Amino acid sequence: MSLFSAQIRSRLPLLIVFSLLLPFQRSAAQQPFQFEKGLVVGNAYHYGREALYTDQLAWTMYNGKLNTPQEGAEFGKDEKGQSLQWKLSVADTKKRFINMGSRNAYLYLTYTADKEQTALLNIKGNSALYFNGVLHTGDPYALTWMYIPVKLRKGLNELYVRGQNISAALSFPTKPVTLNTEDATLPDVVAGKNNSVLLGAVVVINSTNAVLKNLSVQTEAAGKKASTGIPDVLPMTTRKVYFRIDGSGMTAKSKYRTVLNLKQGSRLMDTASVVMESLAPSSSYRNTFISQIDGSLQYYGVTPKLGVTKPGDALFFSVHGAGVEAIGQAKAYKSKDWGTVVTPTNRRPRGFNWEDWGRLDALEVLGQATGLFKPDLQHIYLMGHSMGGHGTWFLGATYPDKWAAIAPCSGYPTLKGYGSADGLIPETGSTPLESMLIRASNQSDVVKLAQNYKSLGVYVLHGDSDKVVSVDYARQMKKVLADFHPDFSYYEYPGGEHWFGDQSVDWKPIFDFFKWHQLKADSSVNRIDFTTANPGISSKYHWAAVIQQEKPLEYSRIQLTRGSKELSITGHTENIALLKLNLNEFAAGKTLKLTIDQSDLSYTTKTASDSIYLRKENKAWALTAKPGSHDKNPLRNGTFKEGFNHRMVFVYGTAGTALENEWSLNKARYDAETWYYRGNGAVDIIADKAYSPAQFKGRNVVLYGNSVTNGAWKLLLGDSPVQIDRMGIQAGKKTFKGDDLAINFVWPIKGTEKNSVSVIAGTGLKGLNAAFANQYLAGGSGFTDVFIYRLDMLKEGARRIEMATFFNNNWEL
Repeated sequence: MSLFSAQIRSRLPLLIVFSLLLPFQRSAAQQPFQFEKGLVVGNAYHYGREALYTDQLAWTMYNGKLNTPQEGAEFGKDEKGQSLQWKLSVADTKKRFINMGSRNAYLYLTYTADKEQTALLNIKGNSALYFNGVLHTGDPYALTWMYIPVKLRKGLNELYVRGQNISAALSFPTKPVTLNTEDATLPDVVAGKNNSVLLGAVVVINSTNAVLKNLSVQTEAAGKKASTGIPDVLPMTTRKVYFRIDGSGMTAKSKYRTVLNLKQGSRLMDTASVVMESLAPSSSYRNTFISQIDGSLQYYGVTPKLGVTKPGDALFFSVHGAGVEAIGQAKAYKSKDWGTVVTPTNRRPRGFNWEDWGRLDALEVLGQATGLFKPDLQHIYLMGHSMGGHGTWFLGATYPDKWAAIAPCSGYPTLKGYGSADGLIPETGSTPLESMLIRASNQSDVVKLAQNYKSLGVYVLHGDSDKVVSVDYARQMKKVLADFHPDFSYYEYPGGEHWFGDQSVDWKPIFDFFKWHQLKADSSVNRIDFTTANPGISSKYHWAAVIQQEKPLEYSRIQLTRGSKELSITGHTENIALLKLNLNEFAAGKTLKLTIDQSDLSYTTKTASDSIYLRKENKAWALTAKPGSHDKNPLRNGTFKEGFNHRMVFVYGTAGTALENEWSLNKARYDAETWYYRGNGAVDIIADKAYSPAQFKGRNVVLYGNSVTNGAWKLLLGDSPVQIDRMGIQAGKKTFKGDDLAINFVWPIKGTEKNSVSVIAGTGLKGLNAAFANQYLAGGSGFTDVFIYRLDMLKEGARRIEMATFFNNNWEL
């Protein structure tokens, strides 16, 4: 049973009586059931793109004080002390609950089952829900394909649904294990290419109580067969799995049905089919690839060059807007006669706002595209529309040595200045600790990074009648650029709304602007002006790199001038503890004079490709050795979110009590559901006793539970200065006591150069429950290396944060 089921069952007779009084109760039937009546209460929570959140309903539930909702009954008080009451809500003719009264509302629904059985919950328009006390992810963008296996108990089943414009249904699968193709990731077949090894992905739904092992997907397409082993699927979960398709038989330009057979050993579990298309070489198409972030299958769109593609062509890298598929972005462009258009996905049409794992997706696709098309690296151009306009500003400022020019179209510069369903990043916190959390999002503020555009050509395009993303954002950046930038162009399209046809991105003057820009080679860049907030995100600009900071995640700046004839490097730095300089432009045996921040040094080159490290101590620079692999560096710099990378594995605890172990597995499932929904992702979920460093070598870990409840703790965290048990947290020299403490922190995996473990833990059950929200999977949310808070944060906010801090460069608190 769930952590809250004892509380719920203790009032089950009352609930059953109450169910008889409500007209929206009914007994289970095998036909799908649509919820049509419920109770709603507003102003119950606040979630945004930050670690801090409040949720009065969750706080009440976790403290065992949640009363059965009744129409007109008081739920609690709002921030002004006004009474919050449960009100009747009735679905409209489209079965949607739209009369929610507030954006921050919970909808209470019930279902009475005449027996225990499994069902699939499909709710649209919600950000999350509790089903019989267990938290599950939602479908805030009403994409329709999010199915969650749940166990109905005989009698009353309760749902608390968070969101707005909600529709909710229960269905009853006729098979315990099914293939769902509604959210398929598929490649296109392109004539003239090798189509014998294509990769696609669909969802396996496991509605049983057993782990599904020894699985395979067998495919047949145009007479060609292939078979692929797939990972285990945990009980009562879904997992997106990829498989091989032999498309060599799809030779005619047409649509083809590919049959999918899911097998467990030789036993056929389910059959489904997907439709693939064979396209002419000149058509826009989809390529799929296996992501090294999590091992899932992702795709990107391509609009091929007009004529024959050859090495040395240009590459146009275009990032899409919110709700736009990458293939739709690609199709907005006509083929160019001097380069190929490539459109990454951001992992989903909304994804991560081109930050966090959207940023990593962009880098992965850029690597895929440069390897496949072999463009001239001095002629790679970045552009995008709307959210992709933000992506262009962000990726352009973050990686200024990758692009010859950028063109943000109808975009906003920062997440701080533009809202969405996920909320805003505040400018400042109400307490110093909250401000520390906000500092962890500094990399998102491209206005503070604007000097990085100095070497790039910038073309800004915006419709002057845009009501979705105001033209004021473009005008803001025009003023910022005008203060220092020698090479930008700005155009407001008269009467242009947010989308004024394909020319909103495929704008000829942009490509004309691109054509006379090229990225300078390192050898010709003698002046560097580069700012970064996090070396783990962006550390390098041509021949200089920030390796370590003095103050973590505050802005660091390098301003250096290289004199090849003078054999000198001079300049100024801010907030840098360790600096790396590549000396490729100086021949061997040359004595260089280095004058940095009033420190004078000399160095004699040993080869024509030396690199040196400089460390700042007591305000003076000195030559030093390369840092050890354990120290913070661009490969592993924190923050807590860093663990969600490098094909991470979720490790849940089994060494605690029944309730603690159930919390751990439920939390891992919830994060996996959210990762799938937001990031088209798939992740291995294993028990602590199944984890070993050798078996999962090179992979990050996300660990659920504390030193008592998770058996893998000692292996991964035995040397950590942060330790958690059931009664408290020891963080360096600080001790926090109580059973209501929650923590998120990151720690390097011993003996590795880049791998980390991200820990989600609590002390007692109250603390574990406080740690349930996964705001770290929201794009742009800021998390420090260590974040400790109490359950009362859910009610009182920042005042109940105990610690928000960073490790130093030696991973000391």
